[in-house]
Amino acid sequence: MAYSIKDPATDRVIRELARIKGKPIVDSIREACENELQRERTKIPLWDRLQPLIQRVAAAPKTGLRADKAFFDDLSGEN
Repeated sequence: MAYSIKDPATDRVIRELARIKGKPIVDSIREACENELQRERTKIPLWDRLQPLIQRVAAAPKTGLRADKAFFDDLSGEN
């Protein structure tokens, strides 16, 4: 099976990867694709990655204070 790469930028990065790795182009492409597939298969969804942060924020004690414009102006020294 043959692939024809007609995009010069894609051809350039493929050849650069093969050169850096010291491997034939086909081996470099296969390895890059396998690595990307593995990364995608094991990727943790954003929602799941954010859950610890969301829980930490939710657990913070409520002060009853409002973070309004005056509050942020005071923080930035623009009072």
